[in-house]
Amino acid sequence: MSEQPIVCDKAYYAKLLELQQLDFALLELNLYLDTHPHDHQALQQFNYLAQQRRLCAQQFEMKYGPLMNYGHSFSGFPFQWPDTPWPWQV
Repeated sequence: MSEQPIVCDKAYYAKLLELQQLDFALLELNLYLDTHPHDHQALQQFNYLAQQRRLCAQQFEMKYGPLMNYGHSFSGFPFQWPDTPWPWQV
């Protein structure tokens, strides 16, 4: 029997979607830059989106808790990692 997904507020899903969109764009730019390392405009876009992603993740984590474990995300008190929902559960 499969678990039912946990339902969160609309802002949670909107911020998670924003993170996914930024991650997709960064992955695509990373792949492009692997073969076009001297494309200055693409590199500027990559760095801009990396900053946007960092800010978005920080906003998400401040409101909903850590996105990653093992020290890649900060945690409030008490330790928040065991709290659900985790991003892959929604």
